[in-house]
Amino acid sequence: MNLEQTRFNMVEQQIRTWEVLDADVLELLYKIRREEFVPEAYRSMAFVDMEIPLGHGQFMLEPKMEARMLQELHVKKTDKILEVGSGSGYMTALLAEMGGHVYSVEIEPELKTMAEKNLLAHDINNVTIELGDAARGWSKNEPYDVIVLTASTPVLPEAFQKSLQPGGRMIVIVGEEPVMEALLVTCEKSGVYNSVKLFETCIPPLINAQQPERFVF
Repeated sequence: MNLEQTRFNMVEQQIRTWEVLDADVLELLYKIRREEFVPEAYRSMAFVDMEIPLGHGQFMLEPKMEARMLQELHVKKTDKILEVGSGSGYMTALLAEMGGHVYSVEIEPELKTMAEKNLLAHDINNVTIELGDAARGWSKNEPYDVIVLTASTPVLPEAFQKSLQPGGRMIVIVGEEPVMEALLVTCEKSGVYNSVKLFETCIPPLINAQQPERFVF
């Protein structure tokens, strides 16, 4: 397989056509080699438009989803970032290349280890990966400039919004199957938030995600 041709095809045919045109984001997709963050058994599928299994019921997002999230967040070199769900460390690496420091929280010990190994192999050291459950918020290093949830949540816990500092941005996918919405939430000023719907999608939920209240008759 010609890796560079396949990578080029991924960028041109999947990612550009999904309205990702930011030159810095596109350049980063060539710099950080996605196939090196994919489990060995799925390496031949690294550039395919699909979610790649990581074990423990967790997945890498589709390449176009990762790229679109990055573009919408406008990450800056001064940004302090919270990532919920480290996975293989690929999205972590992209965020770290664009931002200041990434605090990534992973609930599965084996995935935490995988992400740490992958980041170390790529000499990416502006990342702190912590073992824990951040499905309902992670205040430890707040306030954050950027928050990314790499899995969906039926309900967006208020704790995430409260962890954003003024000017901070958050990407989150909210809802339940079969339809979920990707939202860009911006903290306009303390206690004031603006939410913009970006696109509809459907991805697996966070472990222990907050559930909506159910009426029982």
